[in-house]
Amino acid sequence: MSQEVLSLAHTTVLLKETIEALDVQEGGRYIDCTVGGGGHAVAILESSSPGGQLLGIDADPEAVKTTRARLEAFGRSVLIVNNNFVNLEAICVKHDYTPVHGILFDLGLSSLQLNGGDRGFSFQQDAPLDMRFNPQQSVTAADIVNNSSESELAYTIRTYGEESFSYRIAHSIIRERPLKTTTELVKLIEKIVPRKGKIHPATRTFQALRIAVNHELENLEAALRQAVRLLGFRGRLVVISYHSLEDRIVKRFMQQESKSCICPPGTPSCVCRHITSLKMVNRRVIIPSAEEVKRNPRSRSARLRVAERIINRNELYETEDGMCFPGKTGARSWKNKYMLKERLRITSAN
Repeated sequence: MSQEVLSLAHTTVLLKETIEALDVQEGGRYIDCTVGGGGHAVAILESSSPGGQLLGIDADPEAVKTTRARLEAFGRSVLIVNNNFVNLEAICVKHDYTPVHGILFDLGLSSLQLNGGDRGFSFQQDAPLDMRFNPQQSVTAADIVNNSSESELAYTIRTYGEESFSYRIAHSIIRERPLKTTTELVKLIEKIVPRKGKIHPATRTFQALRIAVNHELENLEAALRQAVRLLGFRGRLVVISYHSLEDRIVKRFMQQESKSCICPPGTPSCVCRHITSLKMVNRRVIIPSAEEVKRNPRSRSARLRVAERIINRNELYETEDGMCFPGKTGARSWKNKYMLKERLRITSAN
């Protein structure tokens, strides 16, 4: 697929805001944990030139294939890996890619996935109930729909889709299954859930099944913890989420990591020994402009949050070397252990 086709197939969300939030600089090293169609990746590589490097990760092998073609012109400045970001730290260790200046998570489905038609991500096209990011995964949406008990189905739809009609949907699925296609499931849901505004009745159920199939929320929580350990001093963590479940996890994580104490309210004295690792860059969430939403309606639910890595005096002597950035990363070699280190500026986090 040509770069031109790829550009038309996917419109990148909050592009300008993302580059600003990452504070992209020449010669910087960055990670795009959900490289998708490569829109953010291209902008990061262009903004960090000369000498910038990008590690792109995606669980979807089709996304990896097409994005490698799109980014081919950047040569050895970019490495694209087909893996899940839950393995973020292991991937970076394998490729000797630490510390980094910025890490991006864009948690939305790409237009390539939604328009693919054969993976079951969209309820607007007839397709098998699959919803796996990677076909090597063992469990599909059809497995969950056709093998779960009624209570398990109701729990999944209510918890991951925040669907108030979860019990009625689960009961109907049990009565009508086996269900094999998206169309069969959509027709069943449309008989139960009334339409409200622009939101399709099947939206929440499809979201719930996709999250369950791909363990999205659990993987996100694990990856965020790893991201903090990989960021160098003053490195940026940027996350774009698209529904409240993701956004709550990101918001709670960033707020927690920006506090020196996370003991329960009412605890007489601090016993948690928590070490502050982040500071909030923007207290208020960043959302798309009205102009962007008009141009790309799929961006309307996007929420961007950004935090910056700090170093606490308690961890200074353990992490000073690991948190220093190379003076010049350069693009000649993917692995260069002997680059000059910048002097680390130390801040005290109470």
